[in-house]
Amino acid sequence: MAEQNNILEKLEGLESRFEEVSTLITDPDVIADQERYVKLTREYKELGGIMDARKRYIACINSIKEAKDIIANETDADLKEMAREELQTNEALQPKIEEEIKIALVPKDPEDAKNVQMEVRAGTGGDEAALFAGDLFQMYKKYCDSKGWSLSVTSVSEGAVGGFKEIDFAVSGDNVYGTLKYESGVHRVQRVPATETQGRMHTSAATVAVLPEADKFEVNINEGDIKWDTFRSSGAGGQNVNKVESGVRLRYPWKNPNTGETEEILIECTETRDQPKNKERALSRLRTFIYDREHQKYVDDIANRRKSLVSTGDRSAKIRTYNFPQGRVTDHRIGFTTHDLTGFLSGNIQEMIDALTVAENAEKMKENEL
Repeated sequence: MAEQNNILEKLEGLESRFEEVSTLITDPDVIADQERYVKLTREYKELGGIMDARKRYIACINSIKEAKDIIANETDADLKEMAREELQTNEALQPKIEEEIKIALVPKDPEDAKNVQMEVRAGTGGDEAALFAGDLFQMYKKYCDSKGWSLSVTSVSEGAVGGFKEIDFAVSGDNVYGTLKYESGVHRVQRVPATETQGRMHTSAATVAVLPEADKFEVNINEGDIKWDTFRSSGAGGQNVNKVESGVRLRYPWKNPNTGETEEILIECTETRDQPKNKERALSRLRTFIYDREHQKYVDDIANRRKSLVSTGDRSAKIRTYNFPQGRVTDHRIGFTTHDLTGFLSGNIQEMIDALTVAENAEKMKENEL
């Protein structure tokens, strides 16, 4: 009962905030201020989900009360039986809704709703590492397809025998960063490479970086300082590729706020045959790059404060092993193992992501004493 009141008390204050935000997002002055409007619509969506859970929770508690009242005071046997069934259903439902509300009340990372820029890079292991980087990219591509997300490759450096030395791509959709952030880190593979004649097992690695995409108003870029070059894209695509200078390269002098030193950022984009589109995508990557570097201190502070096992922000940490002889994938942060390696590499990674999300939410709940 005490817990019930505690949950309802926490939701009480949010109800008035939900009503306030509902009014604000229809205000023309707020709509004109893009930065504020985006933040408020995000908050409105989150609070809407909590309000829906609150409604279901109150209905569940009332149904339990009514059913108990009928069992205690009614004489009709059929009515009592129906009430018992109702009571059983709602008593099983109550802890589930409570858990859902507790998770919803955990403070959200404001980055979670963002789209991402991802990079998969071959690490130790030569050709085999490049092939594994290719496997990881295909895994993410299939997963994004299954979620209905849009994935677009921004730059590629292919491996000598296949796969990629490095591949950069953007993913957009619903809650992309909140889902994919757990993938940042070193992924290790243990298998007998196709090129190995002696049948010996090799260990190779690839690193994955997942960066939240910066909104236009979050990073201050002086576009007059950007030096642009254009060049002919190489690769498949027929004669047009060689005739049209659609590839773009930008150089930007950026003052690192942490060191005070100016460094040059170099970004290339050859994704489309349309030069203006490539320019827009190169700018988007520049914003994300600067945002990531400027926010790294903030990410490190959170990681140090929380000592989170799950998303530490440390991209050099070995997070997962893909063992082919045993057909298993193990995540070292939470000790979660699946024995469906083939399915996992075919994009069936949701169960792993769910387990990581649950582990991180449990840490946050402990921290917030929910």
